[in-house]
Amino acid sequence: MHILVVEDDQRMSELIRRGLVENGFEITVVYDGEMALKLALREEYDLIVSDIILPKLSGLDFCQEIKKQKPFLPIIMLTALGTTDDKVEGFDAGADDYMVKPFEMRELVARIGVLSKRKFNHNSQSFLLKYDTLEMNLHTKIIKREEKEIDLTPKEFRLLQYMLENKERVLSRNEIAENVWDTHFDTGTNFIDVYINYLRNKIDKHFSTKLIHTKTGQGFIFKKDENKS
Repeated sequence: MHILVVEDDQRMSELIRRGLVENGFEITVVYDGEMALKLALREEYDLIVSDIILPKLSGLDFCQEIKKQKPFLPIIMLTALGTTDDKVEGFDAGADDYMVKPFEMRELVARIGVLSKRKFNHNSQSFLLKYDTLEMNLHTKIIKREEKEIDLTPKEFRLLQYMLENKERVLSRNEIAENVWDTHFDTGTNFIDVYINYLRNKIDKHFSTKLIHTKTGQGFIFKKDENKS
């Protein structure tokens, strides 16, 4: 795998580079967001590891621009900020995973492995998911309900995709965290509930039949014939 590392702290970038090289990865390191964007759009990388606070172009803006043109290119964001709002902001920008500094190199390597498998599996997926009046096209990124187009952020899109792929089955917060965010659910934050509410407001609020329902003490279920949410 060829990984682009974007980190302006040279000591940190060298630690990441050395650790990933030791695990068999080919690494390119850049120190600002503008150069990272140029390289990422010009070259072919298998994954990006990027800090959020960067000179010239922030990691969040860099991530948003990449996802517009290379939506299936996995991005792991690194930051010293770890609150729910910080994580939501990163995921809204399109990040596939989020790690708070300091972190263990073996955890970063494990998350890289998970994301690389997901990217590989995109080639074998059906690109059209349907349920009731909802339709999701994985190729064009267009979501429609009752023929009305719905705009989602990249992480909302991934959450809805996972719920569609596992419709009519109760999904715990831990399962959602591990499969959508590739992390274990932190009971001290509520970012999963935040995103569930985002989805409800976009795909359920203006329609008579509700699709996302809460199972108290268990998690959530994507199903059309529940009497209450």
